[in-house]
Amino acid sequence: MKSILLHIDHDTAMTARLQVALDIARACNGHITCLQAVSYEIFSPGDVYGAAIAAAIPVIRENAERLRAQIEQELEHEGVPWDWRFVYGMAPQRLLEASRLTDIVILGPAETGMDGRGPSSLVGEVVLKAQTPVLVVPGDARSFDVGAPMLVAWNGSAEGAHALRAALPLLACSCKVILASVVEAGAPGASDFPLTQGAQYLSRHGIKCELVEIPQGEAAISDTLFAAAQMRECSLIVMGAYGHARLSELLFGGVTRQMLSQPRMPVLLAH
Repeated sequence: MKSILLHIDHDTAMTARLQVALDIARACNGHITCLQAVSYEIFSPGDVYGAAIAAAIPVIRENAERLRAQIEQELEHEGVPWDWRFVYGMAPQRLLEASRLTDIVILGPAETGMDGRGPSSLVGEVVLKAQTPVLVVPGDARSFDVGAPMLVAWNGSAEGAHALRAALPLLACSCKVILASVVEAGAPGASDFPLTQGAQYLSRHGIKCELVEIPQGEAAISDTLFAAAQMRECSLIVMGAYGHARLSELLFGGVTRQMLSQPRMPVLLAH
């Protein structure tokens, strides 16, 4: 992961994902691009709401400049190459534009002002539209050990295969890779790409892995995966995102939505 795109915002996970970006950059001899997008809503004269936005613009600009100064001061002493991009516009669009020649995009699980009870729409949009893997970092993450065990959630889907390929640079650094499949009791195996196919792919890249089938039980699949990763002291979960229609996942819930609502560790996603 040589080219790392880091989203800069005032949300509660900013400090955590900055630290994770630094840890990955040091381990991979990478470069961090800090992208700070500020959006000013369009307003028309005489519009009360627009006048309120206009009055808020100086405050928005001041807060953005303060955050930039704070993070730049921290970066100056980290010994990691970086650059800063300050842009106007909606964050998802600006991140997508900047992601075209990056190896990984690092985001927080919730946007500024969210109560943390649901997944970020920004994460969903970037994951679905970017050709780059997205690393979602929870606010309580203190560091990222690239040498620690890592768990790949495998279901044989196209999204899962994409995530596996995208995660190769990080998986190659891990001391142990666990290729895990959550199996519903009594359900026949329907995957065209079973665990052994994923293991063969990794082996061709010099990565050995442990194959694990985990009974689903009564717990949600997200809880089962987090528990399995925590029990094995993993630093990362890798998984395919939005295997079903995203609208369906948002309305009825889905593994991606569950994983992003309250992530317990960094999660690498690809669609």
